[in-house]
Amino acid sequence: MTDSFQADILAIAAHRDDVEQTCGGTLLKMAERGYRTAILDLTQGEMGTRGTVEDRAREADEAARMLKVGRRQALFIPDGRVENTHDNRVMVASVIRQLRPRVLILPYWQARHPDHATAATLGYEAAFLAGLAKADLGATPHRPFKIIYASLYADVRPTFVVDISEQFETRFAALMAYRSQYENQQAGSGLFPRQAEIRERIAAMAGFYGLLAGVRYAEPFVCKEVGLVDDLLAIPVQSI
Repeated sequence: MTDSFQADILAIAAHRDDVEQTCGGTLLKMAERGYRTAILDLTQGEMGTRGTVEDRAREADEAARMLKVGRRQALFIPDGRVENTHDNRVMVASVIRQLRPRVLILPYWQARHPDHATAATLGYEAAFLAGLAKADLGATPHRPFKIIYASLYADVRPTFVVDISEQFETRFAALMAYRSQYENQQAGSGLFPRQAEIRERIAAMAGFYGLLAGVRYAEPFVCKEVGLVDDLLAIPVQSI
């Protein structure tokens, strides 16, 4: 990246289509509110059971367009070998310095796929590195103000959820843009649900988190810091 684009919100994930599954609706909602959004995929997805790198690159661009994402980039960290090394931290920190987001969205730090769990730690440590004044990373130091973790697939109570009721259909369509991954096919048929089941599953998960907050569909997030309330009468979500 050599232009001057800067993001208010940056979502980092291990693979193309991870963001669409976990926080795509939130990114779309923020873009609709006028915020500049960006996605950094750490790998090219070359180890995926389905599709090719070229397929997934085209599909990722289409999904980003549907979610109104201002910038999407993929690094060349080996798929299936996302490791929290100094070189990888430097690569991610350089992107953070270039994009200068105020909010950073990371995967939840516990996950079935090792790449996802490592991406959380790698992203956090890269954000810290990006703020070190004496680290020579080719751009002025910058550290995101807030780091939140997309926790859709984690067995954990969210810190908060984002109402994506109005964004749900577009979010689903963006995920379905990955035709190489979600169209019915023999490859990976024992691992991937049939296409007819995908919408039902996604709606059920979004509906569950929406139910927690009294809305139709929502995406969950965890943050490690204590929240701060300034006005007790402005706290959302009814208690009884």
